[in-house]
Amino acid sequence: MITPSDILHLSCTHDLIQGGIAYALCSLPFNFQSGGRSTYDRLRQVVSEAAVEIAFRRYLSEHGIPFDVKAALPFTGHERYDVILGRRRCEIKSFLISDREQMTQIRKDPELLLKAPALVASDQHAAEGASPRDLYLFAFLLAEVTVTRDKLQSLIEEKQPHYFIHVMPEAWNRPTRWNPLGTLVLKSEEAQTIELGGQDAGGVMRTCRVELPARRRVEIANGFFSLSYLHAQSACPARIGVHSPVRRETYLIEEPDWGNIWVSGTDVLLVGYSTREEFRHGASFIPAGARVFQYRQTQVKNLAIPVSELRSLSELFERVKAV
Repeated sequence: MITPSDILHLSCTHDLIQGGIAYALCSLPFNFQSGGRSTYDRLRQVVSEAAVEIAFRRYLSEHGIPFDVKAALPFTGHERYDVILGRRRCEIKSFLISDREQMTQIRKDPELLLKAPALVASDQHAAEGASPRDLYLFAFLLAEVTVTRDKLQSLIEEKQPHYFIHVMPEAWNRPTRWNPLGTLVLKSEEAQTIELGGQDAGGVMRTCRVELPARRRVEIANGFFSLSYLHAQSACPARIGVHSPVRRETYLIEEPDWGNIWVSGTDVLLVGYSTREEFRHGASFIPAGARVFQYRQTQVKNLAIPVSELRSLSELFERVKAV
């Protein structure tokens, strides 16, 4: 059992979010799935999860807690690496809290988190390859998310951080035939700077930055075999067309089709941990579509135990140091 004093409070700095965005974009061609949510909602969730993992590793390093990293299990993500503490693999389950009122309440009374469910998707818990001794670590990220047009405009005018991208359709992002896209032709209604991200012949992610003048065609011959996203580095992304001679298609991105995946994180709260075996014995079933503390509606079937029944992370870290 844990108490509010067991919750570890970490700052969420901009570099954590930038690292989360880099990971989220690299995940697009591989096992990225929206899980019933909008693509940009899911991307913001991936950004927040990666940011929490980076914050966790930084905490371990700063406090002299020995750890290793190993390639993640197949079901946890492409090019992911898990932290190993005391020879136990740690899988971090983090939850994004973006409702302003809820964030204010948590800051005033962290004990509210003890009443939340520590969730693990049922299919992930049942996946093969994990050990009963592996650890689930649970965390919350408090962060504002800006998505509506009027709020985005205010954010831009105030020169607050933002990151506009457009995710390309499946046929461009994960083509069934692995052929070069040819010399891409881009044309923008307004002058803007664009970053393109996709894969080369070997499946390696690469990027290309290009300056687009207003209403003039620009050719790009950079060896893309897939195109996953466009990132608009301008404050207000404009309408743009992308043409592939190989696909014989011009894809248009309208102004409302850009999504902001920046999350304005303030606090990372590491609440506690459980072994997989303990979790399995104590967990109850939560169906998809249920309302829980951290979600208005769950997207998948989950197993859960109350956060209050988790073990203290500080005690875990002291044992790891003593080994």
